[in-house]
Amino acid sequence: MRLGYLDAFSGISGDMLVGALVDAGADPTELCAALDSLGTGARFRFERVMRGGLAAIKFQVEAEGSGPWRHLGDILRLIADSGLPGRVKHNASKVFERLGAVEAAIHQVPVERVHFHEVGAVDSIADVVGACLGFELLGVEEIHCSPVNLGGGVIQTSHGTLPVPAPATAALLKDKPVYAEGPTVELTTPTGAAVVAALAAAFGPMPAMTLRAVGYGAGSRELPGRPNVLRLLVGEDNRVPEATLISVLEANVDDSTPEVLAYALERLLEAGALDATLEPLYMKKGRPALLLRVLARPEDQERLAEIIFAETSTFGLRLYRAERRVRARHSIEVELPEGKVRIKVSEDGRFAPEYEDCRRLAAASGKPLRDILMEATLAYWKNR
Repeated sequence: MRLGYLDAFSGISGDMLVGALVDAGADPTELCAALDSLGTGARFRFERVMRGGLAAIKFQVEAEGSGPWRHLGDILRLIADSGLPGRVKHNASKVFERLGAVEAAIHQVPVERVHFHEVGAVDSIADVVGACLGFELLGVEEIHCSPVNLGGGVIQTSHGTLPVPAPATAALLKDKPVYAEGPTVELTTPTGAAVVAALAAAFGPMPAMTLRAVGYGAGSRELPGRPNVLRLLVGEDNRVPEATLISVLEANVDDSTPEVLAYALERLLEAGALDATLEPLYMKKGRPALLLRVLARPEDQERLAEIIFAETSTFGLRLYRAERRVRARHSIEVELPEGKVRIKVSEDGRFAPEYEDCRRLAAASGKPLRDILMEATLAYWKNR
């Protein structure tokens, strides 16, 4: 699988993304020809520029004015009627549908009545379609993104002066890792946020890959102290199957009751923790205590940390990254007189009945759990 990793240390916009894709090897002539099929009358060109000492590609869209304000339906028809490949049409439409839903919620109007303002202009349509096409030309099958630098300050829009991040940008990146660093300018635009929100498979550290290409897309302005570029790294996936980077959260607790800690574990697991455990230990002065350890997806780390602080007596946490590796597996179903049970089967042939399925059938039928587990095991052996 070919991966694309977006390093948004200076934010992300649509034109920066298209520029980075071309710099990484996407054919600019083919890209421009495909954008021409949109029939907008705009002209497209790529220029090599310097940003903070780094050479980068600037994507330019030249059009007469900004064109009409468009509704979501207008943009989707424009994409559907173009000569773009099918997956590019699908992805570009997905980006605009995500953006339309956010704009509708912000302005409290039905999505079909949303005017896209700046985002409906020719240059933004070219940015979104060009980004989706660029990934296709590079053969990128899965997109990952770093935590996103949003910038700061205020911007002038058709709705007046608004804080950075713009409301649409903030809504699009909800539950994604973001931060603000550097100059007080808008570093991430709604267009850039919409592309990564709709298409990125994960946010966080760069996945393990064999690096094949690097591209830099230029932003519009020079920024003091940093190159205003988006970096794209493209490579072949060499992750171990089912290996992922996770966050580990730990705390030593010696003054919470067992009831409180049991409830904290329940809340953490319900909130998406991959696992949560308690281990006995002795602390200073011979105090018996418990070690709370939580395994989490990096994007869930802060939310789970807040639950730990809220539900336990700890004043501090240890946080670090680790690699979680499990064998590739799949599930099949077996039919018992009491109902269906999923069986987890690993790549080396080991298997185990799904506990929750067996527990549910045992509770409903009144049979002992061990009998349901045995029945499921025998059923799998007979049908393998």
